[in-house]
Amino acid sequence: MRQSTQLLGAVSAVALIAMSSTPAFAVGTTAGDTITNTVSVTYQVGDNPDTEQEVTDTDTFTVDRVVDVNVNLTSATPVTVAPGQVQAVLAFDVTNLSNDTVDLDLSTVLTAGTAANIDNITIYRDANGDGVLQQSEIDAGAITFLDEVAADDGTGAQTLEVIVVADITTDAVNGDTFDIVLIADAHEAGSAGTLGAEITATSGANTDGVDTVLADGSGTAEEAANQGDHSDLGQFSVAGALVSVVKSSRIVSDPVNGTTNPKAIPGAVIEYCIAVTNASGAAAATAVTVSDDLPADVTFTAGSGIFVDGTATVDTSGPTPVATCSGGSDGEGTTASFTAGGGTGGLDLISGDLSDIPASTTRSLYFEVTIN
Repeated sequence: MRQSTQLLGAVSAVALIAMSSTPAFAVGTTAGDTITNTVSVTYQVGDNPDTEQEVTDTDTFTVDRVVDVNVNLTSATPVTVAPGQVQAVLAFDVTNLSNDTVDLDLSTVLTAGTAANIDNITIYRDANGDGVLQQSEIDAGAITFLDEVAADDGTGAQTLEVIVVADITTDAVNGDTFDIVLIADAHEAGSAGTLGAEITATSGANTDGVDTVLADGSGTAEEAANQGDHSDLGQFSVAGALVSVVKSSRIVSDPVNGTTNPKAIPGAVIEYCIAVTNASGAAAATAVTVSDDLPADVTFTAGSGIFVDGTATVDTSGPTPVATCSGGSDGEGTTASFTAGGGTGGLDLISGDLSDIPASTTRSLYFEVTIN
C-alpha cells in the first residue's frame, strides 16, 4: 500500500472518507482474480470551502485459491445384491466446491467385507445422472479421474455423477456386506486429458501470488480434513437364498394291513415327501429344481402322479426333522418326470421344477413308490 499526503496549512476538518469499491470477499470469487480498493479523503483548510482538497490511495490484492471437494453417496444404502450378481451399482455425486478449476483423482477402497467375494470394482461416469449403468457408459470406458472440473459458481454445474460398479461372487452368502469408499482427491488442472499433480497447501505467510488453502472436510476414516480430498461410503448387502431341504417317508398301505397301521414290508406303498424351505430374510430362490435318485429297492409307479408346488410342514421337535406334504398339482409329464435309469449310477430318477420360493416359504414335491 502506498501513502499520499498533501498539506495546505493547518487541517481544520476532515470532510469525508469514501470507499470507491467494496472490499468484501465474494463467495466463489475465482482464484487469481485481483480485488482493487480505492479510498478518497477530502478536507478543507481554515473552514474555507475554496481550499477543499482530496487525497486517494488504492490497494490491490490477489484472491487466493480455496480447494474444497465433496463426495456424496446418492444410492439408497445398503444396496441389496444377490450372489453371482454382476455390475451392482453404487451412485455418487462428486462436487468441486473450490474457486478454481481442478482435476479430481478417483479411487475406491474396500473397507469391510470379504475381498475374495467381490470383484471388478470399477468407476464410470454417470452421463445422464440416473444412477443406473447404461451400455453407452460402459462403452465410454471406465474412468480414474474427472478432468478439468470447473470452479464452483453456485449453480451446481460443478457436481458430476459417477457410478461405482462391482461383481458379487457366487461365494457370497446371505447377510454378507461390502463397504466401498469412493475418494476424490484434488489435483492441478490445465492439461486436458491428463491428471495433474496433487494439490498441496501453501505453507507459511501469505504471498503476493496465488496461495492455496485446503478447506475440505473429512467424509470417512480413509481421508482427513484439510488434505484436499473427500470421500463417502456405500454398502452392498447380500440377500442370498437360504434354502434347506427335508426328505421324509411315510407308509401309505401294505398288502396285509391295508391302510390300517401299515408296515414297511415288500409290496407296501411309500410316500416320499420333499420339503424345500427358503429361510426368513433371504432373497427369493429361483429356478428351483428337485432331483431324487430312487433306491434300487423301490419302484415308482408311472402315472401315479408327481405332485409339485404343494405345501409342507416340517416338525423339528424330534432328533430328525420330519416333513409332511399336501396339496400341489400333478406335474408328471410337464413340470415333473420319472426317468428310468436316469439317476446316479443308473438308478431311477424323479425330477421336478418348483416355482420361485420367496423368503419364509416352503414348497414341496411328493410321490409314491412301492417296496420291491
